[in-house]
Amino acid sequence: AKVDSAADKASVTLTYTSADGEEGYPGTMQISATFTLTESNELQVTYRATSDKPTVVNLTNHSYFNLAGQASGISATEAVVTIPAQSFTPVDTTLIPTGEFRPVAGTPFDFRTPHRVADRIRDGRDEQLRIGRGYDHNWVLSRAPTEGLHTMAKVEDRSSGRAMEILSNQPGVQFYTGNFLDGTAVGKAGTIYRQGDGLCFEPQVFPDTPNKPAFGSARLDPGATYENRIVYRFSVLR
Repeated sequence: AKVDSAADKASVTLTYTSADGEEGYPGTMQISATFTLTESNELQVTYRATSDKPTVVNLTNHSYFNLAGQASGISATEAVVTIPAQSFTPVDTTLIPTGEFRPVAGTPFDFRTPHRVADRIRDGRDEQLRIGRGYDHNWVLSRAPTEGLHTMAKVEDRSSGRAMEILSNQPGVQFYTGNFLDGTAVGKAGTIYRQGDGLCFEPQVFPDTPNKPAFGSARLDPGATYENRIVYRFSVLR
């Protein structure tokens, strides 16, 4: 680990070497994950990777959030979420994307305007919600990684007044509503975590991209550097 402390931030970088062939992936991959706290109430998470052989890579952050507080007794699905995406990638019964880009308009997946997650998460008329037991899908923000950061999602907890904005350079965000939390995980205050107790927002290239040419590319060649930049920006509602 490498620690960097400055007047306006505190940062730590963790590194890992993935051996050629580990988990079936070609190439020796050098990976770093840098976590930075800033005076602007941001948690910045940056993943970088290089490889000595052509390979695929898609690293992201799978943290669970409940802005009401982990021992508040309030479900994370009470949060109001905005995702500025025109489409999402529906999945089959094994939760693998079918390859389709489906418009969110007229569906429970339309978060272009703010919606309380709980309002539509149990809409059994929607096959995609039945398959995922809730939201566990990739929203399409762009068709390829971008040079700069863009907003992936916004989250508001109106009981506490806390808000969070997620930004990244990645084309998609996997929004997961903790559907498979089953009471086997216990939190630091002794709270048993169950379905809907946390929300995940995972900026990344679209799941199953190596097998879906229309999804773009997850390829990393020697001499190139993979980079996923994520910012969780916290604020207070006015």
